[in-house]
Amino acid sequence: MKNTIIFILFAFTAITIQSQTHEIGFFVGGTNYVGDIGRSSYIYPNELGGGLIYKYNLNPRIALRGTYTYIPVSGDDKSSENLFRQNRGNNFSNNLHEFAVGIEFNFFDYNISNYKTTFTPYILAEIAAFNYASPVERTSPTTVRLKNKFSYSLPVGVGIKGRLDDHLAIALETGVRITIVDDIDFTTDKINDFNFGGTGNDWYMFTGISIVYSFGRPPCYKGLAE
Repeated sequence: MKNTIIFILFAFTAITIQSQTHEIGFFVGGTNYVGDIGRSSYIYPNELGGGLIYKYNLNPRIALRGTYTYIPVSGDDKSSENLFRQNRGNNFSNNLHEFAVGIEFNFFDYNISNYKTTFTPYILAEIAAFNYASPVERTSPTTVRLKNKFSYSLPVGVGIKGRLDDHLAIALETGVRITIVDDIDFTTDKINDFNFGGTGNDWYMFTGISIVYSFGRPPCYKGLAE
């Protein structure tokens, strides 16, 4: 019994040692939103955003991650496929600053130091807080006062990542952010001209490419992985 416990502890320690992989990098890509103004396509990037990413690999299948993303969004009824929106002719733009933490699940074992495990598709799920501008009141016929507002979203997405060299990896990822607010596009019942009558919450998306640098892997990582 004692030998069994020692073996289990040793195996757990070995797995943990293999898991101590850090990744830090940046990403850039296109953003879009779906709400009460403009197009209703879920993936149709029309703005450029980007951010920073950090990952901690628990094991070859699971990684914890944290991100900061700058996400500009805009919409224009003139580009909508909906005839009513085309005739209405509203437009808006807003800038979101998002902080998210979550988890990646790799479909295959992933370790860029081992040539057998340097590529995998993955899915991700996060919880995020974001800051954006929201309308408060009309101060003149042509001016509306805005305030900074915080809210939450649930980012989910899919991606594919692979090795560039022993320390660099690249990924292509797309994700949708499900929010609990309806005023990212300035829709509000506080101002008559801005009450567009929408009943659904706004969503926003990010589709882009990331490059990360891996470090912190112990010297024995390769041997244990093989």
